[in-house]
Amino acid sequence: MREWAVKRRERTRHLIELGGLVVKAGLVELTDDDRATLYGAFLTLAERLRGEEGLQALALWQRKGKRAFEAEASESSPGTKKG
Repeated sequence: MREWAVKRRERTRHLIELGGLVVKAGLVELTDDDRATLYGAFLTLAERLRGEEGLQALALWQRKGKRAFEAEASESSPGTKKG
């Protein structure tokens, strides 16, 4: 496969994964799938990250995301009790 095709597939996969996070966070439903609202929210996040407390916000969001991924993984692990 040509290098440009491989890079294109990698980029496409990356974009799909990012879109999956938007869905997983419930943002599609919460915004009634309004792209302008989602874009505005992302712009607000980017502004915050560029601000004085950007590193603190980033660290907080990383911890929260890691905990959520870990909780989801433990819920879906075999042998875990649900409900």
